[in-house]
Amino acid sequence: MGACKPRPQLTLKIFHWRRFKLNPQDMLCHMLVLLVWGLFCLVIILVWSMVRLNILRRILELLKMPSYRWTSAYCSGWVVSTSLAGATLGSFTGGSLADKFGRTRTFILDAAPLAVGAFLSATAQDIRTMIIGRLLAGIGIGISSALVPLYISEISPTEIRGTLGSVNQLFICIGILAALLAGLPLAGNPAWWRTMFGIAVVPSILLAVGMAFSPESPRWLFQQGKVIQAESAVKRLYGKEMVTEIMYDLRASGQSSSETEAGWFDLFSKRYWKVVSVGAALFLFQQLAGINAVVYYSTSVFRNAGITSDVAASALVGAANVFGTMVASSLMDKQGRKSLLMTSFSGMGASMLLLALSFTWKALAPYSGILAVVGTVLYVLSFALGAGPVPALLLPEIFASRIRAKAVALSLGMHWVSNFFIGLYFLSVVNKFGISNVYLGFASVCVLAVLYIAGNVVETKGRSLEEIERELSVAE
Repeated sequence: MGACKPRPQLTLKIFHWRRFKLNPQDMLCHMLVLLVWGLFCLVIILVWSMVRLNILRRILELLKMPSYRWTSAYCSGWVVSTSLAGATLGSFTGGSLADKFGRTRTFILDAAPLAVGAFLSATAQDIRTMIIGRLLAGIGIGISSALVPLYISEISPTEIRGTLGSVNQLFICIGILAALLAGLPLAGNPAWWRTMFGIAVVPSILLAVGMAFSPESPRWLFQQGKVIQAESAVKRLYGKEMVTEIMYDLRASGQSSSETEAGWFDLFSKRYWKVVSVGAALFLFQQLAGINAVVYYSTSVFRNAGITSDVAASALVGAANVFGTMVASSLMDKQGRKSLLMTSFSGMGASMLLLALSFTWKALAPYSGILAVVGTVLYVLSFALGAGPVPALLLPEIFASRIRAKAVALSLGMHWVSNFFIGLYFLSVVNKFGISNVYLGFASVCVLAVLYIAGNVVETKGRSLEEIERELSVAE
């Protein structure tokens, strides 16, 4: 083999890491973090999205339920909505836990409700056990939903923070597609749904193990006054060459323990409310634009439109979601967050208008089925380009370090609350007003979102979290 040579330095030009030259050991640390997150995001969305209406109906038929009260529609709504209620609770507690125990330790704790919830769902013999399992899984998902964007934004280099942040959404989209395909054996094996839930226990355990070896957020460590540990985390993540520069940025931004930890009421103070309201509004627009209504009930909508193959239609939606997110990942650090958001909501509004017309315009009646599929696919594709990945990435960037964890948790809480009510009442609203009017309502929300983003959202690409914080502090 010859004499030992110095360890080579690798410049990751493919990601435009102009400032960061990582050796193989440092690269391995980054890849470990991404691998852990990839597995985690994949499993939580499998737990989440595998319980679609058509699968739920088959599960409910196999579980004992009193017919006088637990009707199929009633149970379907509660099994879906209970997870959303748990996610709402988890998202609010996730911020406080992350501030108290740190990012990585909170993830380790979060593995417990995820694993127990999946186990109870897999072994449930009645509806009540299923609901308890879904509630626990929802709590775990809610905690993680607040922590994932927070952790990724705090450990990512500026030049590729957008790309790495969108990796989370990409794995979620892959998980949705995998869940659609995972439901195929259910037709021939009625008990297959138990295996689907049971599989989720393993990655939940891997999450705890993987995060035990992942570096803590240097920004959180510095904020706690743990300067030596923060320097060690920076060295693991970026290499020793960057320790001085990054620690200088942290000191310059004032992220030290000199300022007391923010409480929940501080989020509503004059100092922070404007930026916090932007975060809450983005997630509110994201949900009221109709994405989860489209995903949760896509098979029913396709069937009503005359599309007989639920699997084919749903797989097409999942593939569009994955493709759109891949495109967004490549554009995030080039086009910027704000332009992707505006393009995304514009496309979603146009798609919803097409869907509404396909059900009401008599001239389009012969083509309503195919137009419904095209409109839905275009809607999901547009969503994946910006409205899906950008809010979770943008919010940790614009929130000051003192309020970052709690502000992200509050914004995600808005996400889950609106998600809960949409999942619970969507079909009832459709029955009362008609699907076309509902789609027109979604289109109107998209228009309002574009106008709001144009006037209130700032661009963050190419700037460090400390630079963004200083600029917004001056603006205030």
